[in-house]
Amino acid sequence: MQKVLIGGGTGLIGNRLSELLAKEGYEVRHLSRRANPTAKFPAFEWDPNAGNMDKAALEGVDYVINLAGAGIADKAWTEKRKQVIIDSRVKSNALLFNSIKERGKKVNAFLAASAIGYYGDRGNTELTESSTPGTSGFLVESCVAWEAALKPISSASERHLIIRIGIVLSTKGGALEKMLIPFKFGMGNYFGDGQMYTSWIHIDDICRLFIAGIKNENMSGIYNGTAPEPVTGKALAYAIKEAKESNALVMPVPEFALKIGLGERVEMLTGSARVIPKRALESGFQFEHADLVGALRDVMQSGK
Repeated sequence: MQKVLIGGGTGLIGNRLSELLAKEGYEVRHLSRRANPTAKFPAFEWDPNAGNMDKAALEGVDYVINLAGAGIADKAWTEKRKQVIIDSRVKSNALLFNSIKERGKKVNAFLAASAIGYYGDRGNTELTESSTPGTSGFLVESCVAWEAALKPISSASERHLIIRIGIVLSTKGGALEKMLIPFKFGMGNYFGDGQMYTSWIHIDDICRLFIAGIKNENMSGIYNGTAPEPVTGKALAYAIKEAKESNALVMPVPEFALKIGLGERVEMLTGSARVIPKRALESGFQFEHADLVGALRDVMQSGK
């Protein structure tokens, strides 16, 4: 049985990915702040800030996936918080790299998360994996630093993949969970003029893309973890309304109000990134949830 070690395994994507990997016959283990050898997915202790990790975590491991990183939206972007966000990504990848090198044996593949924030605010321009990074904003800054930390990984793995993840559709966390709240009160919202592009992906499809990255030995390099058809923010709000079969009134939230409430974090909601998963499609990856309304119905009805 092949073994997969996941950093950030208890997060939104990590939880579902662990379940799907186990169904595929992989032995899954996690890295965590606290060791828990009796958990469903045994957890080994690590502390990326201190540069410490239980080396037993890597014993017999064939694949490493790193999803770890402090939440982008959780707290105000003070200078201190910004550094925490960047360090959590850079230091966790550095610790995994150093630990694999110390082990003295490469892993079959190292798969790491990044985010479509790499592209910045680009209007309606179609963006593929070969597109340049954005030129301004903290999301760009953090993603560029995140990916730069992964450059040495090729010397510790036979293959390495970086998956730039879009807005993950799930009712258990992330943006959709928050977008559903106003619908409970008969309202739906989009931000600004609603013309900013949202590049989304169903929780199962992003997990399946990581699994494809393990299984398909021809896959390496950068991949966009988004569904093939991004939509505007306004279209997303109306798609939620349709999926819920709701009579909610869909209304815009003015950008100035967002800035008052969120400060610099407003770029998460008002930036436009029309991201296309060109390389995933070229690899033969099949999206099970390429239709937005269908994807929304699936996560809402299944509780994924």
